[in-house]
Amino acid sequence: MSTARGPRVGVVTFPGSLDDRDAVRAVDTMGGTGVPVWHAAAGLDDVDAVILPGGFSYGDYLRPGAIARFSPIMQEVVQHAERGGPVIGICNGFQIACEAGLLPGALLRNASLKFVCAPIHLHVESNDTWFTSRYERGQSIVLPIAHGDGRYSADDETLDRLEGEGQIVFRYAPSALEAEEAYNPNGSMRDIAGIVNGAGNVLGMMPHPERAVDALLGSADGLPLFESILQRVAV
Repeated sequence: MSTARGPRVGVVTFPGSLDDRDAVRAVDTMGGTGVPVWHAAAGLDDVDAVILPGGFSYGDYLRPGAIARFSPIMQEVVQHAERGGPVIGICNGFQIACEAGLLPGALLRNASLKFVCAPIHLHVESNDTWFTSRYERGQSIVLPIAHGDGRYSADDETLDRLEGEGQIVFRYAPSALEAEEAYNPNGSMRDIAGIVNGAGNVLGMMPHPERAVDALLGSADGLPLFESILQRVAV
């Protein structure tokens, strides 16, 4: 655990999590304090924000996130969110957040029925959120994805509400080198890559910002997300 001082961000580790250490490192890199939290812990250890990281919690048995939502820590995470505390669900964390009712919709099997691991172009649909204030609206960014169940799906009423209330935060978008039909890597409805809840304090996204905090690794486009949330909770 880092000795860095700053807002405390709890990163939950479930059996099968893969990206928990990357998330802690990303928080520490931006001047916060990443706090590892075991899934069976009785509390969140007085954190300012929570990250549900990527991976394959409980081996994705039943369906991704379906078992993790019953982990003891999730009751604390839900209560944290209900009090207005920020929560970020990344990849498997997005799936867990949907299963726990923190976000609407569901993440289904990729339309290709294949696991996809690649850098993906996104558009920032809104910078008027706790998580995107350090981006520009309409900005094109590149973040990596790595998932087999990332096809965001919801009924038309839910999708229309997300559109109308500005809850769609990131969309998959073509780059100058991609064919128009090839940019959506999983078949997500309306090209949705990330959403926030109605209160604006819970973000779910399939791309991995914690894997994009160093240009030497291909992209540093994830840094503004961590800057945004740390700035918010430091107020």
